[in-house]
Amino acid sequence: MKCNNKMKFILFFLLISIAAKSSQADLIPNQIHPLHPKTGSSGSHVPQINCLSWRLAVETNNIQDWTSVPLQCEDYVGHYMLGKQYRDDCYNIVAAAIQYAKSLKIGKDGKDVWVFDIDETTLSNLPYYARSDVAFGSIKYNDTTFDEWTREGKAPTVPAALFLYNTLLSMGIKPVFISGTKEEFRQIRITNLNKVGYHSWIRLILKGVNDTGSSMKYKSKKRAELVKDGYRIVGNIGDQWSDLLGDYVGQRTFKLPDPMYYIA
Repeated sequence: MKCNNKMKFILFFLLISIAAKSSQADLIPNQIHPLHPKTGSSGSHVPQINCLSWRLAVETNNIQDWTSVPLQCEDYVGHYMLGKQYRDDCYNIVAAAIQYAKSLKIGKDGKDVWVFDIDETTLSNLPYYARSDVAFGSIKYNDTTFDEWTREGKAPTVPAALFLYNTLLSMGIKPVFISGTKEEFRQIRITNLNKVGYHSWIRLILKGVNDTGSSMKYKSKKRAELVKDGYRIVGNIGDQWSDLLGDYVGQRTFKLPDPMYYIA
């Protein structure tokens, strides 16, 4: 029986991996800036840190409160985010989330909800981060230029997250979006979400001017309000540890990869 269950999971992962290939173009921007060379002006080799080890430490939250991608790792992060490995990693996480969701006993009162983050979870900012003035997070974050990008409302979907969203809806689990996006961008975000395939949710919670403090505290507070209103958070997915730590995180959490920035 255990062998059969394992084979079913492998088959399920293969199926969604196939689905991923049809959505690869959604994450690839039209123009990608030139990646930095690995040699200096004199032709000498530029010292490299082990960027794979660095990314592992970032994803496991062993390296915290970092402000930018090490310049030596810009090309590594860029190729990872635009490549097959990132897409496969996202679908692998979603496969585990769906397997977990299928084990749940869903109530008939519509109170079972799944919390979704937005940036780098349901919507991708890769067209922005691939720009030469951003360089996949190796250049210091600029709030003004990021707001200008958000205002365009052109962020593509993260295909794996959309697959999870549609699967959960079919199971009777209601989505809730909790984002650090500024409240002033509400209509832009709604239009953007609708455009790429997200059409239904219980709540879309954005950050107002009175929502101060860290991202973790802000999201904990908003999840607490959901629970107070009688909702059961059966799952929670995001790209930052601040999405998944704190209070009322839900019965299970799932982290999507994001080595481009860190939000406390």
